Amino acid sequence: MRDYTQLELQRYSRHISLEQIKLKGQTKILDSSIVIIGAGGLGSPISLYLSAAGVGNITIVDGDVVELSNLQRQIIHNTQDIGVNKASSAEKKMSAINPDINITMINKFANSDNIREIIKGHDFVVDATDSFESKFLINDACILENIPFSHGGILRFFGQTITVSPRKSAC
Repeated sequence: MRDYTQLELQRYSRHISLEQIKLKGQTKILDSSIVIIGAGGLGSPISLYLSAAGVGNITIVDGDVVELSNLQRQIIHNTQDIGVNKASSAEKKMSAINPDINITMINKFANSDNIREIIKGHDFVVDATDSFESKFLINDACILENIPFSHGGILRFFGQTITVSPRKSAC
């Protein structure tokens, strides 16, 4: 079991006090590695919550820049971030919430040439993209790499999510 500092015990005390998490569960959270693809409307709250929860290693991927029209729904960004790459903007806020976690930012879009390298070595992938092409790309890469993943999608007032835990094939 890991040795926790007093500040870590205080920071994660609400998790640690939960019967279903305790120190053992918080250690698993701190030792985990998650990649979030997309730092927009879906990726923003996910990034904030995972950082606050103490996910120890987070990679945030986005090649887009913050625009004024993003600010009413992409809550990780603010007015000063207009024109800044979304992954860079998100990393700054995530580090401010929890300076003790490791954040890797990838300031480019995931594509067929880089997706497997981006997700390799992570415990979980969050698809927070807004295109079917990206969702299929992430799905295929996660199945090939045998990494569990979650897709999220929103259209106006409706949303959905699905989590997939691939199994290794006997073939």
